[in-house]
Amino acid sequence: MRNSFILCALFFIPNFLFAGVVSTDGNDLTVNLNGPIKIKTSDGDYSVKLGGRLMWDYNYAELNGVADEDDFSLRRARLYLSGNVKDWSYKVQFNIGNNNGGTPEDLYIRYNGWGKKAVLTVGKQKEPFGLESLGSSKDISYLERSAITEAYAPGRSAGIQFSGQQGDVTYAVGIFEDDSAGDRAAVTGRVTYSPIKSSDEVLHLGLAYSNRAADVNMSGVELAYSKGSYHLQTEYVTSDKLGVSSDGLYVQAGWIITGETRPYKSGVFKRVKPGSSSGAWEVVVRYEDGDGAYSDEELGNTDATSFGIGLNYYINNIIRVGATYTDAKDNLSYDTGSEFRARLQIAL
Repeated sequence: MRNSFILCALFFIPNFLFAGVVSTDGNDLTVNLNGPIKIKTSDGDYSVKLGGRLMWDYNYAELNGVADEDDFSLRRARLYLSGNVKDWSYKVQFNIGNNNGGTPEDLYIRYNGWGKKAVLTVGKQKEPFGLESLGSSKDISYLERSAITEAYAPGRSAGIQFSGQQGDVTYAVGIFEDDSAGDRAAVTGRVTYSPIKSSDEVLHLGLAYSNRAADVNMSGVELAYSKGSYHLQTEYVTSDKLGVSSDGLYVQAGWIITGETRPYKSGVFKRVKPGSSSGAWEVVVRYEDGDGAYSDEELGNTDATSFGIGLNYYINNIIRVGATYTDAKDNLSYDTGSEFRARLQIAL
């Protein structure tokens, strides 16, 4: 009966788009439209949430001083449905942009009955590797992830993962399909510790490891600190494949000019939320060095060094306008590359 009620409520949502919170007189159903559409029973046993993100980018890139890209394009268009049935939860997310027919991204079922100390997730999900990688694309301060993250972080894979949080420690470990090696298995794990964690100050320490097919071993070290409106994060990753080693490092710092604090939860940083109706402004800078995927600056996979600066304006909790400029130099060929990117984003 409750599930039928939820479906009916979804159908009639357009009739009360201007409402805040609506409750029924019967089985205490609550609908919240301040952000993602959320429908749940008052006891929390059943819920459903519908949301997504849309990112339109202007991208101008040069290789050795010659324009190589000059495009206005759709960077991301994602739609997700999530919810819970008592101790079980789920998420279904598709990339519906760029005429790709709806590429599946998150497709998992999760068991939460043991509490925060132990959560079991089965299906397609992010492998637990990297602070920047595990942060959502709608929340990261620099518009694009670093070349280091792009080169090493495994991203999403089908598998089974155990994760949890005990006090200031989080952990996650799982077995996943390694699609780059014919669906062979990979083992990936991460642990974080935040010895300082308050409303306006966070110190984050993290370690990650992944053993993949074809004798690939990757290790990552994370360090992040935020104090008031300032935040700093860095990651160093090293990889060994059949005795051939590669490594890379990025350092990123930001200042929220309007005084807000960057949120932190369960081992990752979240999106800046404006403290007033006039919005929030943020400046961010980034340095990268080592083996990485510098395709945004037209250099490809190589050993390079890059410097970048960005500016974000968070109009409210949902809409953001941002711009970044990155300049890079190949340490092997000495080619130079650069990218200017601007973005209008809405994310629920």
